[in-house]
Amino acid sequence: MQAAKIQSNIGGRRAQGFTLLELLVVIVIIGLLAAYVGPKYFSQLGKSEVTVAKAQIEAFEKSLDTYRLDVGRYPTAEEGLNALLTAPATAGAKWNGPYLKKGIPLDPWGHAYLYRVPGAKAEYEIVSLGKDGQPGGEGENADITSQ
Repeated sequence: MQAAKIQSNIGGRRAQGFTLLELLVVIVIIGLLAAYVGPKYFSQLGKSEVTVAKAQIEAFEKSLDTYRLDVGRYPTAEEGLNALLTAPATAGAKWNGPYLKKGIPLDPWGHAYLYRVPGAKAEYEIVSLGKDGQPGGEGENADITSQ
């Protein structure tokens, strides 16, 4: 009695796995897809950071407007945005804060927001200097202002 041989023949051809050429073709296809999709993904990431900065500036604006309703004026340049968290000595008993639930956040790129009184076009201005942290710029490096 002879033991039955186990064969790994599929369709009369022995199964050996992928050839080097097949693997190279797959790797090239994956590389082309990554080269096409990667830049589009990272540009969307940059747009989302700009959107977050605009949303944070809007939250500051609402808090500053509430501060003004209570105190009768916007914080001075010396008081800055910290006046939204702790009562400045000049605010007196009218201060009804804190006006922000959490501390003053940094912009999405890790830089502090600038608070200017008076602003270029209004009573105040809140500015994020963008990704590069320098005035001016284009794209993600452009300044984002409240006005």
